[in-house]
Amino acid sequence: MPISPSVVLHDVSFTWPDGTVALSHLTTAFGRGRTGLVGRNGAGKSTLVRLVTGRLHPTSGTVTTSGPVDHLPQRLRTEDDAAVADLLGIRSTLTALRAILAGDAAPEHFDAVGDAWDLEERALAALDTIGVGAGLGAAPGQDLLERPASTLSGGQAVLVAVAGIRLRGRPIAFLDEPTNNLDRRARGLLLDMVDDWQGTLVVVSHDRELLEHVDETCELRAGAMTVFGGTFSAFEEHLAVQQAAVEREVRVAEQRHRTEKRQRIEAETKIARRAKAGEKAARSMPKILANEARKKAQETAGRLRVGYADDEAAALETKREAQLRLRADESIHVALPDPDVPASRQIATVTVRGRETIVQGPERIAVTGDNGVGKTTLLDQLVGAPDAREHPLPDTRAVPHVDRIAYLPQRKDTLDDAATVLENVRRDAPHVPPAEVRNRLARFLVRGDTVDRPAGALSGGERFRVAFATLVLADPPPQLLVLDEPTNDLDLTSVDQLVDALRAHRGALVVVSHDEAFLERLDLTARLELS
Repeated sequence: MPISPSVVLHDVSFTWPDGTVALSHLTTAFGRGRTGLVGRNGAGKSTLVRLVTGRLHPTSGTVTTSGPVDHLPQRLRTEDDAAVADLLGIRSTLTALRAILAGDAAPEHFDAVGDAWDLEERALAALDTIGVGAGLGAAPGQDLLERPASTLSGGQAVLVAVAGIRLRGRPIAFLDEPTNNLDRRARGLLLDMVDDWQGTLVVVSHDRELLEHVDETCELRAGAMTVFGGTFSAFEEHLAVQQAAVEREVRVAEQRHRTEKRQRIEAETKIARRAKAGEKAARSMPKILANEARKKAQETAGRLRVGYADDEAAALETKREAQLRLRADESIHVALPDPDVPASRQIATVTVRGRETIVQGPERIAVTGDNGVGKTTLLDQLVGAPDAREHPLPDTRAVPHVDRIAYLPQRKDTLDDAATVLENVRRDAPHVPPAEVRNRLARFLVRGDTVDRPAGALSGGERFRVAFATLVLADPPPQLLVLDEPTNDLDLTSVDQLVDALRAHRGALVVVSHDEAFLERLDLTARLELS
């Protein structure tokens, strides 16, 4: 007996209030097991997830699930006073449980606890498994659940949130870019959790390693879903074979079209010659016979023209159909402005565990290290963020020597979610005319109605492109770019374009990243390892 799918989208469309169509008549399903959901930035993956989890409602069509759905968003949002228990998503149950243990027998507490009497023990065990307790230096265990979530690094926060999803045990879970900000050890822990996942799991990701741990790959592209029974690498191999066949079809169709076009032109030439010869012959004929000959010649010429034209049109249509099956995707085009930084100019002084490094001229420096060692804190010091003064690192500090600094943090929270994309970009370039800002944004594939949408409605990839555009389109251009995990949420083609732009940048760069492949391509001047 076939197993019913866990999630079904039937003829689903979604249109943003400004009229931008995100999804149109999409029908697809996700079954039990582990599925990788892939697609280019802006394809609609995050919108699809929000529809399934109920954060958005379809404009038309239906979304049905076989049970409750849990969700790890691209950007974890917690209140300023949030604790580890809040990030785990167990606050209400934990509060009720502790109230009962303290002697409060209110019925609503028992309703909230249900069967989860061992919740606290299981929560602490989950945190111990991912090593977060040791990372926070917390003891005893109960205090760990009340530790501020702000004491976690970005990678630790992701692991805690995923552990919370497993702890709550809902039958369906969606993880949106779960490997963002994770170091090698943390990635290994996440992959172990994915391998051991019970129920339906859908991971939205551009991470090749993670996508080798799924049973099925679904690609959202041009509003349609392609389902492939295998890992992402197997899917890519399948696509390569398929595209090679399509390329052959296109070449054959192009050749046929050229042949049909040439034959039509040759036929037109022959018809013209025959018509000229017929006119010459008609002059020596009686008028009635000449008219009859002309009529027959015109009818024959008409049939030939129609036949050759139809053959050429059919060949052209075949070529166009084949070309439509070719995968030709747009990519961002980033040209960073020249900030005019002399090679002798001191940009910043960075001290790591007592060892001083001078960032000078257009150098490219990477700051690396495990989650929680203080990489983001060091960047905050470099850009003068207030939190950096509250949580200093021992023998580690960063002092800038220039004023024009552009900072892209992990969470891409430099954007005003309530303001439009255009308003966000013009905030740092007030003297650039709106039309010129739109032209520049188009190079980042941000165009049309998207420019007038609020930043809070953007996908992760779109959010990066707008945040990065806001930095590089600033007037005057920054002398120092400071980037914290810039490849998060980016598809592979966009990463390629980002690498090209950063390598050509004539200002200084300080970057934090766990993406070794990305760092190796930047032609770094130096690496600073935090431990």
